[in-house]
Amino acid sequence: MTKRSRFLPRTRDGCIATIAFAALFLLALPPFTHSVLNRIELPLFGVPFLYIALLAIYSALICVLIWAYRRGV
Repeated sequence: MTKRSRFLPRTRDGCIATIAFAALFLLALPPFTHSVLNRIELPLFGVPFLYIALLAIYSALICVLIWAYRRGV
């Protein structure tokens, strides 16, 4: 019997959490943020759009972690 890596998700919820976290994390990296989210002309509530978009992405990342924790992944 071969040992499975403990770094690979074993359940469906684990796969969903891993893929969702990786996809959301890619949205927070510089190629995407510098090309798509960096909008100076669109301030919301006096705050630049980039800061609000990053807040939404980081909040979604935390929500994925909380969801995975509650599922016991």
